[in-house]
Amino acid sequence: MELLVASAIGILTASGLYLVLRLRTFPVIMGTSLLTYAVNVFLFASGRLTVGAPPILTDAARYTDPLPQALVLTAIVISFGMTAVVVMIALGAYLGGNDDHVDDLIPASDAEDRT
Repeated sequence: MELLVASAIGILTASGLYLVLRLRTFPVIMGTSLLTYAVNVFLFASGRLTVGAPPILTDAARYTDPLPQALVLTAIVISFGMTAVVVMIALGAYLGGNDDHVDDLIPASDAEDRT
């Protein structure tokens, strides 16, 4: 079980980093979302991966720590709000410049005019 979750975290992180390094706005937004999901799964897995265990409030030998679950729930809400803000900023930049490149380079003719 731990190997499967660790592999999922690695795949989410690798694909998120790949998308963040792209030159278009939409893949960068998707990459940050994937990185957020990887962090959420990591936080969730830090509370022990047990199936059918009661919360920490009982006297059982096996229990599940509820703190990582609360952290993940809070992180999901924050990442949703952050993604909405970034999408609106990217949409405004696209509508304002008719281009969705992340790092627009100054053309050579404009660079010579500015010097």
